[in-house]
Amino acid sequence: MGQPTPARSDDWWRSAVIYQVYVRSFADGDGDGTGDLAGVRARLPYLAGLGVDALWFNPWYLSPMKDGGYDVADYRTVDPAFGTLAEAEKLIAEARELDIRTIVDIVPNHVSDQHPWFRAALAGGPERELFHFRPGRGASGELPPNDWRSEFGGPAWTRLPDGDWYLHLFAPEQPDLNWAHPAVRQEHEDILRFWFERGVAGVRIDSAALLVKDPRLPDFVEGRDPHPYVDRDELHDVYRGWRAVADEYGGVFVGEVWLPDTERFARYLRPDELHTAFNFSFMTCPWDAARLRTSIEDTLAEHAPIGAPATWVLCNHDVTRTITRYGRADTGFDFATKAFGTPTDLALGTRRARAAALLSLALPGAVYVYQGEELGLPEADIPLDRIEDPMHARSGGTDPGRDGCRVPLPWTADAPHAGFGGEPWLPQPAGWTSYAADRQARDPGSMLSLYREAIRLRPVLGDGPLTWLPTADGVLAFTRADGGTICVVNLGDAPAALPAHTAPLLASGPLAPGGRLPKDTAVWLRA
Repeated sequence: MGQPTPARSDDWWRSAVIYQVYVRSFADGDGDGTGDLAGVRARLPYLAGLGVDALWFNPWYLSPMKDGGYDVADYRTVDPAFGTLAEAEKLIAEARELDIRTIVDIVPNHVSDQHPWFRAALAGGPERELFHFRPGRGASGELPPNDWRSEFGGPAWTRLPDGDWYLHLFAPEQPDLNWAHPAVRQEHEDILRFWFERGVAGVRIDSAALLVKDPRLPDFVEGRDPHPYVDRDELHDVYRGWRAVADEYGGVFVGEVWLPDTERFARYLRPDELHTAFNFSFMTCPWDAARLRTSIEDTLAEHAPIGAPATWVLCNHDVTRTITRYGRADTGFDFATKAFGTPTDLALGTRRARAAALLSLALPGAVYVYQGEELGLPEADIPLDRIEDPMHARSGGTDPGRDGCRVPLPWTADAPHAGFGGEPWLPQPAGWTSYAADRQARDPGSMLSLYREAIRLRPVLGDGPLTWLPTADGVLAFTRADGGTICVVNLGDAPAALPAHTAPLLASGPLAPGGRLPKDTAVWLRA
């Protein structure tokens, strides 16, 4: 199979495998039931063994945790639940010694209602200008200033005792910042410098297209262009300023940019703005060959003119886990309600998730792996009285929330709480130990072993463009670089013939008699 060595250079991010760490659920180093930086540091050998190039950390800053840390009270302080700033600096340095870079999260659309700026604003200080405060409508100001709705459900405005309202596109505990104010922009550029100076290699930008609002704050009108708060042109000047800061340190950005317009999306990836942005069309595709091929082609086409690399991701901390999504016979999934049409078949979902892992890792660009995907974890059912995600309460209980993909990881099959540490902050399902990392490490057929081997072999695919090969309906096949390696994925209903090749390199499952590829299976071949 050969012994490929991952390439390392200043443009490492163009083809990196990046592992997403949701710290609260990764590993508990002090036994209090909450994952922390000590737990991550102890598991760095595991991450090095997996072969990843970088770690993306969800927010580890001081926070009241009203939205899983995305309500930041102080960007220059690590929340005590996770550790200290000194521990974060040690983690960044120790990971780099293992050739693993660090990417931190920034949440520029809003801060916590406990942030010093907002507390001063509530006290009537000049900081009020840093947010969106407005009088209400109606005879007594009893109605919100406009009809905008929160991403978490309900109105996007909360009224204060003094009668004014403030804007929050997410939870009431997350007041939106006023990006028309120069102090807001200066503060965030200073935050970037703070973390780059501590050795981080990159920054992931949360809700990157939502920062700037129409200063008139008009009512929402479907189809109005420009949108009053999504993808406004003024954003690009913000990110050009950020890029100048990143270039001082050789840092990189990845933006969370949800936009259906591919031309507008690509504008964020111009050479003087963001380096990369998440590709959500691939993640939200059903298990369908034609639709996946269209997503791949469209993604590569929209990135090509600007020379930016694509990103590929199957799951993250906001989305139902891959095995559960793919384990639906009809593959129909509504991301707004997290509802499916049929019950989950975990065996089916596992076969498809294994194949999808090889597909995503074979595509040109960077790949993000959410923690626990390499263990094949399914979505967990969380008892109603244990749900913490505000999406559940804000939706009146109609949305189950995102906690099902955030359950603490199982590390050791024979240890209490599956080796996570103390009693986990979210309950681990019965049978969670069957997914434990130590058990899978000893099993060459496990999901963990598949990911390790795929990441190790990934460089043999090369950095060249993708070329599709002719196949039967329901089958995807392509080569990379000089055509020396072929990826084939069978999403059809019957075993499929393989293209001419000299030897299989890695398969997501056993091949069928005659060397045919079973359905819901992928293989890498040496041409």
